Amino acid sequence: MKKFIILLIFPILMTGCCNNTQQAVSSVSQADVTAALDQLWKAMITADENLLKSITADELVYGHSGGKVQNKDEFIAEVLSGEPLVYLSIEPLDQTIKLAGDAAIVRHIFTSVTRLADGSPGSLRVGNTLVWKLQDGKLKLLVRQAYRLPDA
Repeated sequence: MKKFIILLIFPILMTGCCNNTQQAVSSVSQADVTAALDQLWKAMITADENLLKSITADELVYGHSGGKVQNKDEFIAEVLSGEPLVYLSIEPLDQTIKLAGDAAIVRHIFTSVTRLADGSPGSLRVGNTLVWKLQDGKLKLLVRQAYRLPDA
């Protein structure tokens, strides 16, 4: 009977042990997410194609507050083109980060000083929800959805 109980319990214990090890390897921290966000803002401001490619997932869905939705290539091409705008500075306000194993959900008010394609100054203030996912040991932006905020 003891052998039977040990045979029954041993696989359960091993499964729990292995799952915990895998989870520790594939979890992300607030510091990881903050660093990834900083890299994204830097890439958008400097229009750094290589950094934009490395920080975004191939499956990226990038939604704008006006309803336009872009994939990775379209998002990067727009940032590089400077149309309809160039980002001069980006500052997230009221940011929250919710960790979920190998993913993170970020919400904030996205504020940016911009220059429009015609050279005139501009600014942007929208709500943002971003989903980051650990891929090949690096956090990558998987989803971004902006939404309009009520006029204050």
